[in-house]
Amino acid sequence: MRALVRTLTALAAVTLCCFAMTGAGADEPAAASCRSFPFPVPQGQLAATLCLPPGGTDTVMVLMSGSNFNGSYWDFGYEPQTYSFRRAMNAAGYATLVVDRLGNGASTRPPALTLTATATAAALHDIVQAARRGLAGAAPFAKVITVGHSLTAGTSVMETTAYHDVDGVVLTGYSHAINVPETLGVISSYHPADEDPEFAGRGYDPDYLTTRPGARLHDFFDSGDVEPEVLDRDEQTKEVFSLTEYPDGMLSTLPGMSNLIDVPTLVVAGGRDRMICGADYSACADSATLHAEEALFYAPAARLRVFVLPGSGHAVNLARNTADYRAEVIDWANSTVGH
Repeated sequence: MRALVRTLTALAAVTLCCFAMTGAGADEPAAASCRSFPFPVPQGQLAATLCLPPGGTDTVMVLMSGSNFNGSYWDFGYEPQTYSFRRAMNAAGYATLVVDRLGNGASTRPPALTLTATATAAALHDIVQAARRGLAGAAPFAKVITVGHSLTAGTSVMETTAYHDVDGVVLTGYSHAINVPETLGVISSYHPADEDPEFAGRGYDPDYLTTRPGARLHDFFDSGDVEPEVLDRDEQTKEVFSLTEYPDGMLSTLPGMSNLIDVPTLVVAGGRDRMICGADYSACADSATLHAEEALFYAPAARLRVFVLPGSGHAVNLARNTADYRAEVIDWANSTVGH
């Protein structure tokens, strides 16, 4: 009898173990291994977090925050299963390196007027080279993809055309169809960070700017494609920048520079991005329309692919339907660079 009880107990334990493996927990992706560290640059240090997928990979995506955002844009804290781009890329088998620009997050905060997109592009180059040598205890990566948003999409263009050292480029919140009046309207929503409730009393010099409270819905989202909770979290995690980062950064949107890209390139825009979709959003009517607009600015070596996320504003990572955009990035990466 005791032997029978022991046998039944063991069988029950095995059954419970198998149920646990095939139940709710089986739907959760295996956790990536992440490590945060400072990356030295001439003006200080950049805050960086490297996450490796289970099983390892030969390819890393460098995700650099654009103006008005920090690294939380790539690894959003609210409902990460929906809004964390970093988590989705790790689940797809890619390593990610999330990097805050100078002045943002835990990165060094030099005088605002010393910041330029050119310096950011040089720092991005240093990061790419470090990733190829082995970074933060990780094995060297054979392949590097830079993924930028808005301002840092521009610096990604600057980096790859200056150094030709990456294997692929993803440019989000970016196009050559700049709507100048709308862009100037967004700029008018900025004010000194030291006057903002999120930053007052934290020692920001008056040349650091941020968006006025409540302005981000108009500037970076479409009201029909964003959750209220996302807007609240985005306001809490918004960032600062300097206008001195824009003049050289905007050069990437002029004819000429992007024609020098010689690696696979994916351009992503929200269909309701008021700054980069031309008049009345006409350039972003659909992916084919924007591709026709953008193809003039890229050489055949870029193997240009374009995706428009319908209904999304500038912040494509935080749109309700952002999963469609993430799937496009993964499909592009798998079919061009691979891991």
